[in-house]
Amino acid sequence: MLKPLGDRIIIEVTKEQEQTSSGFVLPSSAQEKSQTGTIIAVGEGRTLDNGTKLPVSVQVGETVLFESYAGTEVKYDGKEYLVLHEKDLVAVIG
Repeated sequence: MLKPLGDRIIIEVTKEQEQTSSGFVLPSSAQEKSQTGTIIAVGEGRTLDNGTKLPVSVQVGETVLFESYAGTEVKYDGKEYLVLHEKDLVAVIG
């Protein structure tokens, strides 16, 4: 299992819609890149200049909205994930 370091968060990105409501299949080039996903792992938090840890403010299982083009895409164990910093999160959904 992937274990993020520092204030990094690992997200399983929500799948893009591959078909329109009228049934047309969209090619991958026409699909919008998803900006939501479910957190599957969080790091221990950011270390401040005075040495104390500032824990991450989100938890595993929460669905989040993140900035477009944020993070690094990673393939692990046949699945695709996004690794990003806590500052790249915009909101918790729900």
